[in-house]
Amino acid sequence: MNAISTPGIRPANPNFSSGPCAKRPGFTLEALSGAFLGRSHRAAEPKARLNEVITRSKAILGMPADWRLGIVPGSDTGAVEMALWSMLGARPVDILTFESFGEGWATDIVKHLKLPGATVLSAPYGELPDVTKTNPDHDIVFPWNGTTSGVRFANSDWIADGRAGLTICDATSAAFAMELPWSKLDVVTWSWQKVLGGEAAHGMLALSPRAVERLETYTPKWPLPKVFRLTSKGKISEGVFKGETINTPSMLCVEDAVDGLKWAEQIGGLKALIARSEGNLKAVADWVEKSNWADFLAKDQATRSCTSICLKITAPWFTALTAENQAKAAKQIAGNLEKQGVAYDIGSYRDAPPGLRVWGGATVDTSDIEALRPWLDWAHANTAASFQ
Repeated sequence: MNAISTPGIRPANPNFSSGPCAKRPGFTLEALSGAFLGRSHRAAEPKARLNEVITRSKAILGMPADWRLGIVPGSDTGAVEMALWSMLGARPVDILTFESFGEGWATDIVKHLKLPGATVLSAPYGELPDVTKTNPDHDIVFPWNGTTSGVRFANSDWIADGRAGLTICDATSAAFAMELPWSKLDVVTWSWQKVLGGEAAHGMLALSPRAVERLETYTPKWPLPKVFRLTSKGKISEGVFKGETINTPSMLCVEDAVDGLKWAEQIGGLKALIARSEGNLKAVADWVEKSNWADFLAKDQATRSCTSICLKITAPWFTALTAENQAKAAKQIAGNLEKQGVAYDIGSYRDAPPGLRVWGGATVDTSDIEALRPWLDWAHANTAASFQ
């Protein structure tokens, strides 16, 4: 069999992981030289730097002035868990699951918190649940963008303006790449290592006035660990939302977060960040339109994610394989790309259908997506030859 020629171009940055994600263009370690290493995070200057992450984030995202934003432990997972364990139980809750992380929140709510009024509304990978079945009198827990399914909400029309319940939104792969409808949301969470390419372990928790009211008027029946406590003597702990973190943060990571936020401001803020992400999605869509072996996992074009771009393999040779061999073939495609040093960490998530997942967040240059496209065809052709 004739050897398949390798493409003549290569991505300048081969990092397409969906978390931690690519660093901003032009990043060097010199950007972190101002980090307050060896200093207490409670000292005036380090605390001011922590608060800088909060104020810059609120400004870029266009968050309403009466919302509170805090830095919390445990990445996005910690932020979501704080909200679930601190606020749920006051009302019945609807949980929307259409990918692995939403399924994780459902498990916590149903099996660990054991809330009797919990309803799980599910959809398979590539689709969204039937949101008409949500109840505005209930709390609603959902991801805005499915990091492992490549599906996002196209709008927030399904969320009632006059809702009685809270909307708790995991926006970790949506914040800074998509418009978030703040008037329809009450709790929003994300982590530093997604769209702005920050380092891991730190989460962001944004609370609307309605969410704060819940915290100040409702006490869960279960005990709360120290890292989950957001109130003191029945009032919101304001310090958390001014840079007084509950536990010790990495000031090196804090410096990196500030660097990413400054970069976002320099290129034009949220509008520019969204444009970069949408441009990356378009670059993939243009290639998919001509592909004879790949398609989006998202069934509806309007719900395609512009960050976690998930692809399924539709070639006849692949669909004819057993499920076990499909998984092996998809891993081989990703492995071939990694061996060539042109794309790292683009295999689909372990719970998702076998395929590929290309991160298209704002720190990824569209030129790198364009350079990756012929390599995708090359890796597919190589793998197909070995399975036929």
